[in-house]
Amino acid sequence: MAMSAAIVAMTLGCTPKPSTVAAAINDKVYRVTPDTIKVKAGIVTGDLSEMKVTERVEEGSGRVASPAKLTGKLVLKNVSSDQTVRLVGGKIVYIDVQGRRIKLEDARTEPTIKVPSSYSSSERLDPGQEASQAVDAEFPVEALKLKKLKDIRIELSYIPTPYREETMNFPVSIGAPAPSK
Repeated sequence: MAMSAAIVAMTLGCTPKPSTVAAAINDKVYRVTPDTIKVKAGIVTGDLSEMKVTERVEEGSGRVASPAKLTGKLVLKNVSSDQTVRLVGGKIVYIDVQGRRIKLEDARTEPTIKVPSSYSSSERLDPGQEASQAVDAEFPVEALKLKKLKDIRIELSYIPTPYREETMNFPVSIGAPAPSK
């Protein structure tokens, strides 16, 4: 009897429990119109392209698994003929139809433009030079409402400095070869 109770307990204890299936997470993509913007600010032009807003939503429940983000490609170009631009940084600001900033929800960080500061990518743009980077920025839920968002603003900080090219000549001459030893 004890033996059969042990076998029943082992059999019941070893049966796999039904697994719970996690709900699928889908990307909900919002089009940004126009999806490419070209602007000029001083001696720097900007081109923000391939823009879209994506949030990740749980299928069935509609629960937001990952808040909305703006993605795209930012290209900055120095259009000056005689000044170098040192990029310092920037912020992305969302403007509503009344011209006011749309704030992000609590616990979300304000979107910024990161300026590369490594040896392989320069923070400096010489005349005619351009730099590009991917944009992946927090996006306010309030701005997802129809006809709420009017503008996306990039507040760019840079330092212009005079750009000069100078020539240095060193007068030299070549003598007869030295005798070999």
